[in-house]
Amino acid sequence: MELTVYLAGQIHDDWRNQLKEKAAKKDLPIHFVGPQENHELSDDIGENILGQQPDKVYRDDAASSINNFRTQVLLHKSDAVIALFGESYKQWNTAMDASAAVQLHKPLILVRPKTLIHPLKELSNQADVTVESIDQAVEVLEYLYT
Repeated sequence: MELTVYLAGQIHDDWRNQLKEKAAKKDLPIHFVGPQENHELSDDIGENILGQQPDKVYRDDAASSINNFRTQVLLHKSDAVIALFGESYKQWNTAMDASAAVQLHKPLILVRPKTLIHPLKELSNQADVTVESIDQAVEVLEYLYT
């Protein structure tokens, strides 16, 4: 049984590649999807498709609508979601994606360090599983196949 897992979270470091490598080492039959990881393309996509916008507000709005479309399609097609909250970046998109997963009744693994227990307590309570590391998230996935 191959699963599709949506990886929600910031796109500024390589946590997704680390998670994918760990899953591959365990030979887990999982296809991973997620937001556009090319930050420049993500920011430019609205103007790339719709043409130059009159100012930054419209530029961001155009990109946001297309990125949201991508996210909705991939979330709907996913069997599960892993949402990673770290300490280095603002996590608004992660919170939005994790909340969407809850609303869509997608099984959700929330990854957050101990320092974020309090600010994420409500979301953690809605997740199916809350862990503190990507290693633990991969172990949860591995348990599906044992």
